[in-house]
Amino acid sequence: MSTDRAQGRGRLRVRWFLREPGPGFLTAAADDDPSNIATYSQVGAQLHYRLVWTLWFFYPLVAAVQDACARLAQATGQGLAANLRRHYGAGVACALVVSLLAANVINIAADLLAIGGAARLLFGGRRIVYAAAFAVLIITLEVWVPYRRYARVLAVLSLSLLAYVATAFAVDVDWHAAWRHMVPQWPSGHAAVMGLVAIAGTTISPYLFFWQAGQEAERVHEGAPSSCPASVRSERRRISADTYLGMALSQIIGFFIMVTAAATLGAHGMDHVDTAEQAARALAPLAGRFTFVVFAIGMVGTGLLSIPALAGASAYALAEMFGWRSGLGLPPAGAPRFYLAIALSVLCGLMLNGIPVDAMRALYLSAVLNGLVAVPILALTARLAERPAVAGAFASTSLQRALVWLATALMACAALLLLGDSVGL
Repeated sequence: MSTDRAQGRGRLRVRWFLREPGPGFLTAAADDDPSNIATYSQVGAQLHYRLVWTLWFFYPLVAAVQDACARLAQATGQGLAANLRRHYGAGVACALVVSLLAANVINIAADLLAIGGAARLLFGGRRIVYAAAFAVLIITLEVWVPYRRYARVLAVLSLSLLAYVATAFAVDVDWHAAWRHMVPQWPSGHAAVMGLVAIAGTTISPYLFFWQAGQEAERVHEGAPSSCPASVRSERRRISADTYLGMALSQIIGFFIMVTAAATLGAHGMDHVDTAEQAARALAPLAGRFTFVVFAIGMVGTGLLSIPALAGASAYALAEMFGWRSGLGLPPAGAPRFYLAIALSVLCGLMLNGIPVDAMRALYLSAVLNGLVAVPILALTARLAERPAVAGAFASTSLQRALVWLATALMACAALLLLGDSVGL
């Protein structure tokens, strides 16, 4: 009888997950996009297991940042751009949103390039044709499919992240070395320092702030939760559980990608990986076709998961800046400019694929922009999230404030290092 009850609870949890995955979980799953896969693969190939400790080190920082963004949206019923404009002025908010849009379009372009390349590896043909087909599919689903149904599609796509767990156990990983390097060590050498900076930039990304905050604000307008203490406590627990569990999954997947690259590419002296597609291609002769296929399928799934978040974050930011009606729960006719912004973000990214540009350079430029824009957004959001006059009962705790400000300081250092490296200092 107890076994039947346990199986019943398990089925209920699966049905709940597929019916209504939370904003925090979907945001965290989108964090492992093809550009992150390329970063983790490059770091693993070049530095082997030396930086695996960064995955757990950055976990509480990124989770606290996302939690603060979600709490602020829940307290105010507004997304991040709207809060920045209201409290710091249109000029400041506009400058940050423009920077966000530029970084997001470049990131979308790089992700379309990656999933188009992964599809080409699996089926042959032309990469740009696959990229265009995926762009049309993403726009169609995000604009025309009701969001509750679309969220289930994203939840299913998030299961593609498990492909990277499978690849790690299909290759000969030196688990002793991996666990030994879970102890933090300051990296020595330019490559190690830049690897640390790259991981920080890909983990704590501005589009994630706007995406989760926008979805939380939408939940407020849909549900209008009670302001009674019990309801507030329940919402705080929901936001924290959703965010911290989701981000834990994201970082665990990053760990498996890094150790896979270290055990295959790094162990065979292939210490230079330009793209996630190149990482997948290199796995075929080293780890067998099964591993290569699983890795490539996972890349397509993560791209289809992350590009809607990038485009959605841009649309939320623009709508909040200009006061447009917004929300994925609305039909296209109810928020035409919001959905047009989603479509244009994806199409602009697709058009960039027609320009002959080095994919790794595009990802690097996106990382620089993300690093630069993340610092002021983090600092301004931290100030708002810790003020009871703004966030009310959802104001950050002392521990959360410390973690968010530590993330801000680390991102400032990362931005300076990236900027210095990009100009050859």
